[in-house]
Amino acid sequence: MGLINRVNDLIQSNLVAVLDKAEDPEKLLNLLIHEMQQALDECRTTAATILCEEKALQRQQADKKASIAQWQTKAELAVSKGRDDLACAALKEKQRVANDLAAIAPELVKLSDSLAKLRDDAQRLQDKLSAAKAKQQSLAQVHHVLNARVRVNQQLNSDKVAHALSRFDVIERRVESIEAQVEAYDVTAKQHSTAEQIDALVKDEALDNELAELKAKLKQTA
Repeated sequence: MGLINRVNDLIQSNLVAVLDKAEDPEKLLNLLIHEMQQALDECRTTAATILCEEKALQRQQADKKASIAQWQTKAELAVSKGRDDLACAALKEKQRVANDLAAIAPELVKLSDSLAKLRDDAQRLQDKLSAAKAKQQSLAQVHHVLNARVRVNQQLNSDKVAHALSRFDVIERRVESIEAQVEAYDVTAKQHSTAEQIDALVKDEALDNELAELKAKLKQTA
């Protein structure tokens, strides 16, 4: 009775509702799967025992049928020999064996019914176990995804990431500083070049004037 009640409880249990109420669904599911597997193993063991009992009764049934036939033959032989006393004794044994044989039939019916019920329960329990294992796999996948997300978040919030970002900011500011220096150099270089060109023009004009004065003096001397 204990096995039957436990199997019925497992079969009739609402797996989703039970897990929704649990603080740790994954742990509870593992326990349920273990209990279902254990109950299924017990069902198979009990079924094997019933089969053995059924075969034993069937052998007894065949033996008693053979015994009835033998006692019938003995009773007929005794009658043919004029031994009615032995014939009556043989018929009494035949009746006793027949009574034993009649008692076997109901027992076989009970065993057959129990075996059919057990097989049906085992199949339903197997279906329930398969559903539980599928749910277990689903929870494992969800757990794996959540762990991956946690690892990603930890990496994003880690000191290493912050340090790397800080170094990137420093390098970026350094590059901007160098670019600014290059631009400033280009501007001053252009300004310097322009000033030199103007100075050159002034020097050329002064040289031309001096040359003209020198030529004028030479003409006056001549």
